[in-house]
Amino acid sequence: MKFNVPDMSCGHCTSTIEKAIKAADANASVSCDIPARTVSVEGALSTERLTALLREAGYENTVTA
Repeated sequence: MKFNVPDMSCGHCTSTIEKAIKAADANASVSCDIPARTVSVEGALSTERLTALLREAGYENTVTA
């Protein structure tokens, strides 16, 4: 799944996002693209759960195609 995260702008942001997702799914693969402001996740969590985790970490987001 891929998410647009417009407020992600630095390494601290990506670290926070990765930590939040991996806390819920230790086996998840998380890839952050700062210039594109996108986060790609492969794992067992639902889209709804990932959206909620990103918001709880402080990042508004939308699912991209």
